[in-house]
Amino acid sequence: MRLTVQLFAALRERAGVARLELHDLPDALDVAALKLELERRRPQLGALQHVRGVLGTSYVRDDTALHDGDVVSLLPPVSGGAHADDANYARGVFELSAAALDAAGAAQRVLAPSCGAVCSFVGTTREHSRGQRVLRLEYEAFEAMTGPEMARIFARCRETLEADDDARALRMLCQHRTGVVGVGEPSVVIAVASPHRDLAFRACRFLIDELKASLPIWKKEVYANGEHWVGERS
Repeated sequence: MRLTVQLFAALRERAGVARLELHDLPDALDVAALKLELERRRPQLGALQHVRGVLGTSYVRDDTALHDGDVVSLLPPVSGGAHADDANYARGVFELSAAALDAAGAAQRVLAPSCGAVCSFVGTTREHSRGQRVLRLEYEAFEAMTGPEMARIFARCRETLEADDDARALRMLCQHRTGVVGVGEPSVVIAVASPHRDLAFRACRFLIDELKASLPIWKKEVYANGEHWVGERS
């Protein structure tokens, strides 16, 4: 079997490449077996038990069977365009940005006549972490997957909070930085609008917690004497 493996963040750095072409693999192989094979062939990658597999733009279980020619993305633990038209905010809008984020502008964009509450979360770079002074953050994203995964997160939010299209409607805009983010600068903005404040507050909290758990965006903290990928366990 032949497979292509895409690597991100700390895995990419340890491998020295972003893409591996693997040949002569066993015919019967699942994601777990692929990770073990990579640990054997590329020991510099370290232990991969905490790494998640992706086919296309969806996370898959370790027991997912692989087939000849598949492109498998291996994602280490995560630290998550153009403006959409108004109707899209009810379905949720996600944007990656290499430029500075505007939290006030994001809140303005989700406003609607039917909504009486807007709740925003802004995550900024703090100057100290892990007992060291932070010089800057560097973000890397699996761009093809971030939008689809954030859509799944918003769908789970609506289902969990029993949101609907009337009195419990939700509108969302989430923006996340890529590249270098300085101390004090916003790295993520989530703006949620709803007819009533309780749902907006709860949705904002749900979205940032789920984003931190599964959105394929990685954060590197850079210090005066070193650096660290947040979430890295190897």
